Amino acid sequence: MGSCWLRLAALLALGARASLEYEETPWCSPIKVKHGYANCRTPQGEYYKNVLGTRCDIRCQKGYELHGPHQLICQSSKRWSGKVLCKQKRCPTLSMPTNGGFKCLDGAYFGSRCEYYCSPGYQLKGDRIVTCTDSKAWSGRPAACLDTEPPRIQCPSVKEKTAEPNKLTARVFWDTPEGRDTADGILTDVILKGLPPGSHFPEGDHKIQYTVYDRAENKGTCKFLVKVRVRRCVKLNAPDNGYIKCSGDGNNYGATCEFSCIGGYELQGSPARVCQYNLGWSGVEPTCAPMNINVNVRTAAALLDQFYEKRRLLIISTPTAANFFYRMQLGMLQPAQCGLDLRHVTVVELVGVFPAQIGRIGVKLLPPSLALQLRLLLRIPHYNFNIVVMDKHGMDKERYPFPATPAELFALIDKFPLRKDEMKLQAEIGQSCP
Repeated sequence: MGSCWLRLAALLALGARASLEYEETPWCSPIKVKHGYANCRTPQGEYYKNVLGTRCDIRCQKGYELHGPHQLICQSSKRWSGKVLCKQKRCPTLSMPTNGGFKCLDGAYFGSRCEYYCSPGYQLKGDRIVTCTDSKAWSGRPAACLDTEPPRIQCPSVKEKTAEPNKLTARVFWDTPEGRDTADGILTDVILKGLPPGSHFPEGDHKIQYTVYDRAENKGTCKFLVKVRVRRCVKLNAPDNGYIKCSGDGNNYGATCEFSCIGGYELQGSPARVCQYNLGWSGVEPTCAPMNINVNVRTAAALLDQFYEKRRLLIISTPTAANFFYRMQLGMLQPAQCGLDLRHVTVVELVGVFPAQIGRIGVKLLPPSLALQLRLLLRIPHYNFNIVVMDKHGMDKERYPFPATPAELFALIDKFPLRKDEMKLQAEIGQSCP
């Protein structure tokens, strides 16, 4: 019993001595972690949290990161085994978008919000607002300022023009429209679809389109119409037994229509009419009346004047009606009457010698004196067979001392300048001989 008490007293004395030794052991200064905290474990319990041998795990608050060791130990030098610091997390610097910028609250630290903006004329693509996250990265997509607005261009209003006299076109001018870019003001291309200003536009409506492109390949377009109107008179027709030849489109303002008659007819009325601005035709409506030859004139010149610009003459002169060449010539011409009429040829016969000479145009007889004057004027021999071919201007074109075939005569006449126009008109209306 006594030995037990002795043993207990010894243990108590030993504990008191150990407690005294620990109280005198050096302690480290208390740990203070700004924006963080320390979780410590000591050999002697919670009360001795910074005594020799204490171990502390260091943690930082959200948005902060630890700089230094994750664990500190209280050493015999009364100092902790390292230094720690909780620094606020920082995201990388944002890139400034081209043609724009950004504004941030609290810089680029954790929790900071940055808002992007674009210069006028540009549109933001991506997230307008980004936030610096705990992972030191910005939330959202990188923003960019893009030129998505098309350039502006203003075309002139509708252009209306009346065709010029005797033409089916009008020359139209306008100022080339200029485009304007709402972003950087730079245009790369201006494309015209349609005729350029100053062109001759035909009758009708014509669409003109201008398209402009900016450097971002946005395009702006404007359109307008060019309207060309042709003032027109009522369409004219050829007179019966006649032809019509018109300039331009035949009935447009300023067009001229010329009239002529087929063989054996002469024109009465206006030989030409013009479509006027008031849409009426000048002159008098023409007609083609059968040609009336006056044989009761005093001179051969007066007789020939009746055929001027109307008919060609084939003058057959023979000393006697019994002449072989004369009879042969009439025999060849009789079946060729259609070809003669087609070529506007009138046959004049001078038969006999003075004083027993006569002249004949169809069924009309010329007085002997007039027949004599005609021979003298044209210097046709009285005592020989002769043929004289004259054009519509009274020019002596060819003479034959012997009968001429219709083919020879027609080949000659078809080479005359006026005849070419006649042939064209006759072909248009389908006039020909069977």
